[in-house]
Amino acid sequence: MFVSYKWLQEYLPNLNQEAKALGEVISRTGIEVEDVFNYAEGIKKVVVGHVVTCEQHPNAEKLHKLTVNVGEEELAEIVCGAPNVAVGQAVIVALPGARLPGGIKIKKAKLRGEVSNGMICALQELGIDGKVVPKAFVEGIYVFTEKQTPGTDVLELLGLNDPILELGITPNRSDALSMRGVAYEVGAIIAEKPVLTVPEVTNVSTQQTADLLALNVENTVDTPYYSIAIAENVVIKESPLWLQGKLMKAGIRPHNNVVDITNYILLTYGQPLHAFDFDTLAGKDVSVRRAKADEAFTTLDSVERTLSEKNLVITSNDTPIAIAGIMGGLASEVTAKTTRVALETALFQPTVTRLSAKAVGIRSEASMRFEKGMDYFVAEQARQHALALLVELADATILAEPLTIDHREPFEVTLPLDVKRVNHVLGTTMTVTDVAEAFDRLQFETTHEGNVFMVNVPSRRPDISIEADLLEEVGRIYGYDNLPSTLPKGEATPGKLNYRQQKTREIRQLLEGNGFYQAITYGLETEAKAGYLALKETHLTKLAMPMSEEHSHLRTSLAAGLLDVVAYNVARRQSNVAFYEIARVFYGNETDRPTEEEHLAGAVTGLWESTPWQKIARPVDFFDVKGMIEAVVSTLGLVAPLRFEATKKAELHPGRAAAIYLGTEEVGYLGQLHPSEAARLDLPETYVFELNLQALLAADKVEKNYHEMPRFPASQRDIAVLVNNEVTNATLEDIIKENAGGLLKHIVLFDVFVNDKIGNDKKSMAYNLTYFDPSRTLTDEEVSASYDKIVVALEAIGAEIR
Repeated sequence: MFVSYKWLQEYLPNLNQEAKALGEVISRTGIEVEDVFNYAEGIKKVVVGHVVTCEQHPNAEKLHKLTVNVGEEELAEIVCGAPNVAVGQAVIVALPGARLPGGIKIKKAKLRGEVSNGMICALQELGIDGKVVPKAFVEGIYVFTEKQTPGTDVLELLGLNDPILELGITPNRSDALSMRGVAYEVGAIIAEKPVLTVPEVTNVSTQQTADLLALNVENTVDTPYYSIAIAENVVIKESPLWLQGKLMKAGIRPHNNVVDITNYILLTYGQPLHAFDFDTLAGKDVSVRRAKADEAFTTLDSVERTLSEKNLVITSNDTPIAIAGIMGGLASEVTAKTTRVALETALFQPTVTRLSAKAVGIRSEASMRFEKGMDYFVAEQARQHALALLVELADATILAEPLTIDHREPFEVTLPLDVKRVNHVLGTTMTVTDVAEAFDRLQFETTHEGNVFMVNVPSRRPDISIEADLLEEVGRIYGYDNLPSTLPKGEATPGKLNYRQQKTREIRQLLEGNGFYQAITYGLETEAKAGYLALKETHLTKLAMPMSEEHSHLRTSLAAGLLDVVAYNVARRQSNVAFYEIARVFYGNETDRPTEEEHLAGAVTGLWESTPWQKIARPVDFFDVKGMIEAVVSTLGLVAPLRFEATKKAELHPGRAAAIYLGTEEVGYLGQLHPSEAARLDLPETYVFELNLQALLAADKVEKNYHEMPRFPASQRDIAVLVNNEVTNATLEDIIKENAGGLLKHIVLFDVFVNDKIGNDKKSMAYNLTYFDPSRTLTDEEVSASYDKIVVALEAIGAEIR
């Protein structure tokens, strides 16, 4: 919102603060002033000139040689290349020695052999954006249509010697999208009540509006207020300079007097209006309805648009003439031939307007105000002011009794506020008088009994609905800089990590200490990848409005994203990589929100040990990753044992995949990526694992007990068994534990031997058994007895002791 300082002074005559200082105060009070600038800054010696003669330049086809009256004794000779220059025009002249924006200095010069004492200027050369220059002068110099005195200062004439405050309006402060709203705000800051008047409408005809037009509104929820007035005998012409200047400084292009009046009222009151050429209406009626599916309509910007039921339209004889609250139609545009105008003043429901604007891809000054909400009870004043200006600037005659359909709900918001509450929240010592003064400056009507105020919120401030809003208003006017600075009270508590955070950090440190890099992947995947390598079968959750098909579903596994990361690095010749990720997956269902679960996943490929000292480089294998998982789980100190059982998963190698159990609960998987999957991803031998970290962190923990150093020695025995290939290590360890008795403390598998000499269907597995009793030294007989029981149990399943 661009706010003219001089326009503001029309409402606040005593406003005399320097513009930048005022901007600082406004920012400190709650509305950010993003910039303060002045079009006249750096410009001098620019005056009005009258073109006396205009001849073709003798040496240049596209140049003209002019003599111009610039208010001095002698006429100035100026060479000009503008295509629209002509004798008798009043133009903008930059005299020799003039300064223009960008540091441009005008000097006496020769152009193709002819002397030029100055330059004829376009508005753009005075720093005005070409988007707001009247269309007739976009490609040439600006020509005054009203009679002007040569030598008059152009900056004063166009009102450019005027500081402009650019306000950054937040969505809740729609009241500041109008000059009157800003006047209320600034008036409250400087303790001055704005002078706001609405001119009376003169030259009113005895003929009734209803004699020429009928009005119908189908849905009064979509359109709570709609009014239409008719002006006859309208003379279309350019607006006076004061009006054009105000519009251009506000960022709006002048068109003609009628359209400019509607834009001026928009800026003044924040109330959008629209003017139709009455004689172009298809019928003698105006209706408001929802658009029909695929209904075609050409807007003022000459674009044909296809409408839908989301759009609210204004029609005549059931033919659309405007998209309500957004943009009018080309067919009913006010042109130089217009003599009768139908003036619309309306209120459209904010959500309906927003959805309609989004559907057609238009965001106009009008739609922005309807969307944000505005003062519902300023419409009559805005209409009256517009009609008065039509009489003044377009010589119009106004038909009596505009047609109106009004279903507005009364704006009745009354809120209590206790002065004690104000002081408690703001930390101040304000009195009843101080609070009353703040509301008086805001022009909020109040009554009070004792310390309690009853505040009647004006309709221009729909953002105020609860006590906290009133507290903010009082604080703003009192001055944030005047609020006392106090230290917070309360006991200081040392910050610390909770159990989940601490263990997650330890797991990260363990993995990174073993060469893993942390990866962060998208939580959204394609439908195919969303369920890839999921820990359990589940319903996939699809986004209602995905940004793209590549990110359309919530993931149920971390592995798919990690494999993409590995593939990306391998493709760039990073052949030895290990990545992990701790993040959430989402298990969906058809009726409720998806369940979130925190997982830990990893993917490894390449060498596990790369040419270490006096060792041979070794690629990663199943047992390296298995050991890494065991190390991770051991940091948690869980009661239930961790088990690995062979499993089959379509994406994993059939002989190198295991389900991971904590006690009897499946908490993850581990395996080599299936060769066909690895080939599809252009990966070498790759191992992947995923754990339900949330379940592991929630599992029962072993209570930490500290034991004294053992005083008695342990006893160890080795046992090697020959078994069939299908017998697993877990099976053998379970048999050993069940039959060894309480003296066996540790079992370590230290060798697996496979060779055709022992049979292709056989394997030899060697274990180290550690026996220990903290209270005494074990005898050889006790250890042998336990060992013999183990041998018998193993032989019972067909194992051969070697």
